[in-house]
Amino acid sequence: MKTIDVQALNEKIKAGETLNLVDVREPAEHSEFNIGGILLPLGDIRVGDTESIDHLKEQEVFLYCRSGNRSGQAAMVLESLGFTNVINVTGGMLSWRDNFPG
Repeated sequence: MKTIDVQALNEKIKAGETLNLVDVREPAEHSEFNIGGILLPLGDIRVGDTESIDHLKEQEVFLYCRSGNRSGQAAMVLESLGFTNVINVTGGMLSWRDNFPG
């Protein structure tokens, strides 16, 4: 599984790169704070409900959660479902807030 830290991801965002961001947290967490990703909770991914991102199977998909744990689990499931380029954002939104407050 590929990984990226929040600093490197933020550089990509600041550079204006088009990124496929997927937030695997729960809806309440996503509505509290997110970086613009598509909401697709880990529970949905585990049962194979991925149609909202199936068109991204051959593209880079950056997965994030609160700490990097759920996104790591999601990456493994998505890889087993045929996604070829999933990247886990290590540290998740906790690290994001620590590094980029405000």
